[in-house]
Amino acid sequence: MPTIESLKDKYDLLAKRFEDRDKNAIDAACLLSFDYDYTGQTSEIVIDTEEFTAVCPWTDLPDFGTVKIIYVPNKLCLELKSLKYYLMSYSAVEIVQEHAANHILKDLVKACQPTTMTVLLDYKVRGGLHTTVSVSHP
Repeated sequence: MPTIESLKDKYDLLAKRFEDRDKNAIDAACLLSFDYDYTGQTSEIVIDTEEFTAVCPWTDLPDFGTVKIIYVPNKLCLELKSLKYYLMSYSAVEIVQEHAANHILKDLVKACQPTTMTVLLDYKVRGGLHTTVSVSHP
């Protein structure tokens, strides 16, 4: 019968199966935008996906969540395929939810310079706790 120590060693090896990366793996350079033909018009754009994932820096386990982006464009709109690739770049990055939401907002604001933008990051329940982080620009 395995001892607690031998199980812990095997458990630690499980965590090494996945190649975790740091925040430098987040690829903001892939974000594209295109001209918005209705500058001055207050059009609210809402984009959401249930396919966001990152890695918990303490447990090395994946965190799954929904990202919702709400913005009013100024002169540029986010291009959706590039946004999808950008969000996928988080999939093996060790980052806490609160930092991920702020990082996403910072990168998206830089990419399209919106009039306003809000990013909501809603993680699945973990340990009996449900958390949603909301960050806004300006």
